[in-house]
Amino acid sequence: MAAPLNYSDSGSAEQGRLAGQSALLMHGMFGSLSNLAALGRALQAEGCRVVAVDMPNHGDSPHRDEMSYPSMAAEVRALIAQLQLHQPFVIGHSMGGKTAMQLALSYPAALAALVVLDISPVSYQPRHDPVIAGLQAVAATPISSRQQADTLLQGFVDDTMTRAFLLKNLSRQADGSYRLKLNLDALAANYYSELAAAVSGPAYNGPALFLKGELSAYIQTKHREQIEALFPHAQLQIIAGAGHWLHAEQTTAVNTAVVQFLTGHGGR
Repeated sequence: MAAPLNYSDSGSAEQGRLAGQSALLMHGMFGSLSNLAALGRALQAEGCRVVAVDMPNHGDSPHRDEMSYPSMAAEVRALIAQLQLHQPFVIGHSMGGKTAMQLALSYPAALAALVVLDISPVSYQPRHDPVIAGLQAVAATPISSRQQADTLLQGFVDDTMTRAFLLKNLSRQADGSYRLKLNLDALAANYYSELAAAVSGPAYNGPALFLKGELSAYIQTKHREQIEALFPHAQLQIIAGAGHWLHAEQTTAVNTAVVQFLTGHGGR
């Protein structure tokens, strides 16, 4: 049996509108379980048990050669069973959002409600080639400081905030050097064939909320038909002033939208 995914678990609470409920949070590509921490805290404040997951080939989770949405959904389903979570709310951003969608399509009885942050169930043109190339350059170079890694990555990724996000994957070793926790070989090998692919399956008839960053192009009007075909009860809400990283750029608005939605689907 494959080693289970790494996760953090807030434990249960007895007070709040979401007391007795649980939520499982999944980050996007190149991220880790800490990415949705602010949303996790907002849910905990309402009494919800929060389990945040390091996705396969990310953070402290095991490295795998295979990295498809069906395989990741199956691993998350196994974690839900391992932790004996009874129909958690499943929340995912970007790649994690697609995994959450696939989980809902493949295992609809496993969750109480679905929340998707700024991603559609469609296939996308690959757009992360420079990021992968930059991270591969970092991985191939002996790194003695975060500044050195940032300077190297700057040749591939212009945006300072994006580089800072990517370099959260650096882990300091016992000898003082740094290495990336990501399994770049698997990410690169699966990127075109799997990670940019659409999700599919019989329609999920449970409650679903899609949050779109106003300034992001990841959820487009032309995607609405596919969203509604797979998730006929989906609600779509636009987060003003936010791009793809809506949970970081407009944290309060995202937290409020998610909590309000979930309290209407299982909360007190």
